[in-house]
Amino acid sequence: MTWAAVIGSPIEHSLSPVIHRAAWAQLGIDGWEYHRLEQDTDSLPGFIAGLGADCAGLSVTMPCKQAVMPLLDVIDPLASAVGAVNTVVPSSGVLAGFNTDVTGIASAVRRACSLAGCSAPSSALVLGARATASSALAALGELGITSSTVAARRFGGPGSVVAAASRLGVTIEQILWSDSEAVDRAASSVDLVISTLPASAADPLAERLRVREGQILLDVVYSPRDTALRRAFESAGGVVAEGTDMLVFQAGAQVQLMTGRSPDTGVMREALEEELGRRSREGSSL
Repeated sequence: MTWAAVIGSPIEHSLSPVIHRAAWAQLGIDGWEYHRLEQDTDSLPGFIAGLGADCAGLSVTMPCKQAVMPLLDVIDPLASAVGAVNTVVPSSGVLAGFNTDVTGIASAVRRACSLAGCSAPSSALVLGARATASSALAALGELGITSSTVAARRFGGPGSVVAAASRLGVTIEQILWSDSEAVDRAASSVDLVISTLPASAADPLAERLRVREGQILLDVVYSPRDTALRRAFESAGGVVAEGTDMLVFQAGAQVQLMTGRSPDTGVMREALEEELGRRSREGSSL
């Protein structure tokens, strides 16, 4: 039985099975299974070593995005530059690592601009300094932005966005989150704000922020969707790129890597929205 899975911890409420299974059904792939598998940095080496030919691929989430890298045979140059792997694909006994978060972020911003009829952004502020922020820097490069500002509580440690910026060849201005005036100036002046912070962490900024009409926000938090940052942008005529779109587009790229076929992301988005609605009605935690 061919199978794939999303791995990480905690993993119980991951939406990856919903959108991957929807893609498989649309592509006519039968007989595959997609699982949620709890894995942390301690259990990961043994799990990766035990993968067999029946595994079609893995979606990798925290805390395994960096920890999985030394366990792989080959890492795609983009994933190496970002410093994070979110996709593992076994092929002929070789384990290859990729990063599809980059295309997920870039595609979500492009879709929002297309739907709103706004110009592509030329400047950006990234909130946060870990794996997703590093992917955001690479995505900004794909959008043509090679110099941006990053605001974070700290910039050192493993998976630092500073190291990723050096590998990617992009320039960043570093602002400490505690310097609220500098953060406010940056957030008010850029075309695009990407928040990679946990839910509610950006609420203090949302209360102070002066959003310009047409300014773009991508908040990677999609549950709860109605964040304070989102409300600030919507009330001022800003453009919101959906965190769910990031999830769908990165998963679509994963499906292509695992199956060799391009799925219909519209079908995946419908399945995701239906599941989010069901969980909301049932009061499920995400």
